[in-house]
Amino acid sequence: MKTRCLIVDDEPLAQRVIESHMEKLDDLQLVAKCSNAIEAMSMLKSEHIDLIFLDIQMPELSGVEFLKSLQNPPSIIFTTAYRNYAIDAFELDVLDYLLKPISFERFIKSVNKYYELKNAYAPKVLGNANESSEELSFIYVRQKKTMIKVLLSDILYIESLKDYIRIFLEKGGSLMTKQKISTMIDLLPENNFIRVHKSYIVNIDKINTLSPTNIGLNDKTIPIGRSFKAYALSHLGYDQSI
Repeated sequence: MKTRCLIVDDEPLAQRVIESHMEKLDDLQLVAKCSNAIEAMSMLKSEHIDLIFLDIQMPELSGVEFLKSLQNPPSIIFTTAYRNYAIDAFELDVLDYLLKPISFERFIKSVNKYYELKNAYAPKVLGNANESSEELSFIYVRQKKTMIKVLLSDILYIESLKDYIRIFLEKGGSLMTKQKISTMIDLLPENNFIRVHKSYIVNIDKINTLSPTNIGLNDKTIPIGRSFKAYALSHLGYDQSI
């Protein structure tokens, strides 16, 4: 199921930029574009919206005032040309705060935050898992000029290569993208992924063997870094007293 989105911004150019970014992602569906908060209120009454890209400075009713008026708002990503609204964004618990002009890379980071939050609160299926539930657990990875959808369940481990990371997939192959490993671990759900070394993140579900110094994933051995050892072994339930 696609994520139903609403753009609320009084600047046509800003609307077009966000719409252009959205068109590159198959899982986002633009339901409507509104030039003010009044139009947006009307749209919310007639359409189901999952995510709003909301400008702050608008005529008649600001984005902040509009958000405060909603009892059960969808997920909100503020879009603004001004930095001085960051405190308002924090207090209103919005998903993210994008400064204009909005780059595609920064847009992707916000969308990944939405899916991370969605996955965190998604109901867990016990017993025979419904395959459709797997579709909720993914991130987008940029490879050259293409955005690739990667299911978290397909990730075996991630290796840092300075300013790049390589994502190794369980079924073979890998993807390389320009991103720091510290940024990637923040995007991934901590109950499924753990950083065990300055250069490695592993998928907890894929671990075959565990020792005080190494983790085995299929035919790959991942070292446990000294500074990560105590947390990793504790988090993975390794009894060091044995």
